[in-house]
Amino acid sequence: MLNTAVKEYLEHLFINSKLNHLPKQFGGYKIFSSPLIGVAKGDDPIFLKFKEVVGPEHYTPQEMWNLNIKKKVPSNQLRILSIIFPFTQKIREESLKPIKLKRILIPSEYYSIARNYANEFITTSMEKLIKFIENEGFDGVAGVLSNQFTVFTKRNLYSNWSERHIAFAAGLGTFSLHEGLITEVGCNVRLGSIITDCPLYITPRKNDAPYSNCLFYVNGNCRECIEKCPANAITEDGHNKTLCNNYRLKISRKMVPRLQTYLKPHFRRINNEWTEESYPVGCAFCQFGVCCMDKNPTAE
Repeated sequence: MLNTAVKEYLEHLFINSKLNHLPKQFGGYKIFSSPLIGVAKGDDPIFLKFKEVVGPEHYTPQEMWNLNIKKKVPSNQLRILSIIFPFTQKIREESLKPIKLKRILIPSEYYSIARNYANEFITTSMEKLIKFIENEGFDGVAGVLSNQFTVFTKRNLYSNWSERHIAFAAGLGTFSLHEGLITEVGCNVRLGSIITDCPLYITPRKNDAPYSNCLFYVNGNCRECIEKCPANAITEDGHNKTLCNNYRLKISRKMVPRLQTYLKPHFRRINNEWTEESYPVGCAFCQFGVCCMDKNPTAE
């Protein structure tokens, strides 16, 4: 019952929020279609595993809860609500039309704007959902909105609260060769999550195999993301985050001045320090025009 109420509340936000739209100069199109949700249990052993596969600084739900909520709740009573924000078909279609400059391929302006505007909508949605949960008599905290959240760049690029891994724990998808999460509505999605003591029912994982939705790992036949990546950051050995991030920065240097009038500023903590405002536009070529863009290809 509570899961249904949460899903219905999110769907209302997705339909009615003005933040879930491109600016009118770009057609005012909707950015995200209907959300998906999944729920993991706070004492799931997989959260300890993330300290190994993500980084030792990665918080467990209990750790994040204790740092932000005064009420003592045992881990087996915590629930981690993961939310999938799927880009609409219109955004995906426009994203198949990249811009070719002399030395660099940059994403569609529609995707760059959508990727940028998505941040505010996701943040606002999680804030509003926490208020909704509080009105039901429970508490909640979003890891990425907490003062403890940070991205680390000194050894490798990772955060202390990985939305992809949280979504995997909640049974919403598995990883891919390009390291995106392949959900039932594809990999071209954004993610959010909330830790709460609201007694939501658990959505179990089909299995703990981390790559079971990726055709490359299932049968070795698919290499589409390798072919799509202009940075050569994806090989059969996996995803090189440094090459990927370097190309993202090149895109930003080209795209931000081009779209400065429309982009919204963003602030985040990197290596535990607040950055100056930035205008994220993203890349995601590995997610467009591939078989996992808008579906789970292993479900066919």
